[in-house]
Amino acid sequence: MEFVKRQNLSEMVAEGIKNLIVEQALKPGDRLPTEQEMADRFGVSRVSVREATKALSFLGIIRAAPRRGLTVGEVDMRRVTEYLGFHLALTNYPNAQLLETRIVIESGGLPHIVKAMAEDATLHERLSEMTAALGQTRSAQRRIDGDIAFHRELLQASGLGPLVAFNDLLQIFFNRFRQSLLDAEWDKGVRQHQRLIDSLRDGDLETAQQTLSDHLNYHKSRL
Repeated sequence: MEFVKRQNLSEMVAEGIKNLIVEQALKPGDRLPTEQEMADRFGVSRVSVREATKALSFLGIIRAAPRRGLTVGEVDMRRVTEYLGFHLALTNYPNAQLLETRIVIESGGLPHIVKAMAEDATLHERLSEMTAALGQTRSAQRRIDGDIAFHRELLQASGLGPLVAFNDLLQIFFNRFRQSLLDAEWDKGVRQHQRLIDSLRDGDLETAQQTLSDHLNYHKSRL
């Protein structure tokens, strides 16, 4: 019971620290109150404060340094993504929901990718090279890794960092559909990749959206 109580207190303190950062519009590198000052502010022991700051430090939200004390950090999105992705795996969302969510996220990036490709021809070249490599590989694991990399690079081209982060959470999709990817009509999938990026290069958003939908909806027959 004592551990549960202390855990609840540390969670309360962590929430209070996050609110403090937001309310005071603190930026990375700004100083935070000391452990004792936070203990007094939140009416808890320094142990609870220390547990809260350790949890926030793990995610990069705050930093602790000798002689500087506690400062605001920068969130480690890679670490956050790993743990939220683990949450998705544990919550066992239906495959159909994962699939539909992925379609929504990737489709949302397409208009921005059209604009980006119009300004930077190397985006289409890079994605074409990745597609060609996918068509040549015969290794099942390399196919899966390459497909994941292609879709991430595609969204990266949108310039929308948060969208890429949300997409990374759905890598569980590829784990759930691993067998589907192995058995898929691989050559057809590769051709769809090329048609998708060609449509984006040509500014044909409607064809790009339909191609992406067809590409991802292939898995519905395997749900």
